[in-house]
Amino acid sequence: MNIMPHESHPSIAGLRRRLARITGEAEPREQTAGRLTSGHADFDAALGGGLATGRVHEFFAADALDATSTAAFAALMALRTPGAAPLVWLRTADAARRGGHIYAPGIAELGGDPDRLLLIEAPDPKLLLACANDAIRCAGSAAVIVESWGRWPALDLTAGRRLALGARDAGTTLLMLRLNAAPSPSVAETRWSVAAAPSRVLEANAPGAPAFDLELLRRRGGAAGGRWQMEWNHDEQVFGEAALSGAILPLAARRAALSHGAAAA
Repeated sequence: MNIMPHESHPSIAGLRRRLARITGEAEPREQTAGRLTSGHADFDAALGGGLATGRVHEFFAADALDATSTAAFAALMALRTPGAAPLVWLRTADAARRGGHIYAPGIAELGGDPDRLLLIEAPDPKLLLACANDAIRCAGSAAVIVESWGRWPALDLTAGRRLALGARDAGTTLLMLRLNAAPSPSVAETRWSVAAAPSRVLEANAPGAPAFDLELLRRRGGAAGGRWQMEWNHDEQVFGEAALSGAILPLAARRAALSHGAAAA
């Protein structure tokens, strides 16, 4: 894993040349719109085949304690992109301090390739936004993850549109990790709430595979409100049904079921 702490904005311009050398591409190019699949049949089908590539997708932690799960889900989705193209992960120093450091052996244990990860740490949210605008235009990157913590006043609708246009023109999938923040109006293609879900119990009480509870908060041009529990299969590197999961369940129905279960207890 390549880690470059506190990269400055001017050096991001050189990141384009570096990625071009890695992938053999000289200039950014517009890519055909496609889908980033999870491997979970119902989840992908509900989104028309998966997350739209070349678009912005927002992930909010359902609770501050779910920040790690939110980051893990976004990273696993990004690492499912085919080939060996680099995955650019931008985060603020504050997000790194609060969310913890990226652990390369852990990524490998989950079936991902940590050598694909190019980690860049910005000292503040303003510089993070500048880095994001440059990174999404880099040729040959598999995806860009932008991790922030708390409110981000600089990311208004104008800044969001600039990011969305850059991602669309370059064909770069942009995954925004909005940790310890409340959802607000944006131009994101989809918006999600992510929480940790109970994992499947293994023999001898060994830790189970990572499991996630996802709620679709918003989808441009489509219905929201779906909810899924998904488990990561590190052998096949796909998401599947979690131990307690079922089909898509509307939020209202799920809340009613939870209330009924609590009353019965």
